[in-house]
Amino acid sequence: MEGKNPLCVEILSDDLRKGDFYVELEFKQVRNTLIVRVRGEIDMLVSEKMRKEIDKKVEENEIANLIMNLEKVNFIDSSGLGVIIGRYKKINASGGRMCIVGANPSIQKILVFSGINKLVPLYNTEQEVVQF
Repeated sequence: MEGKNPLCVEILSDDLRKGDFYVELEFKQVRNTLIVRVRGEIDMLVSEKMRKEIDKKVEENEIANLIMNLEKVNFIDSSGLGVIIGRYKKINASGGRMCIVGANPSIQKILVFSGINKLVPLYNTEQEVVQF
């Protein structure tokens, strides 16, 4: 990742050797809603750091609603699902709403099989989430 964009965070696993395992988070705030655009793999190597980065942005900016854009996610494991569920619980407990957008068919299948789609609505694009 080139440059120092404060709204873009690249998380690398501690034991990274060839750059195979990473996740990049791009943050965009619209009023009290945080949009997190995720790129890469959400697995046990990066999930804890990802959780901390999202929680930090939510707390620092008094965020009520969260949109997770998974359009560029190519893999998610149970620890990644835990990140999603944990953010849902946190946002929901404070009276906010959360949704997931852009999940490709294989990621969407995992979200449905895990039941996350019953808690967190799934949309195809950010534009579909017109009014939160």
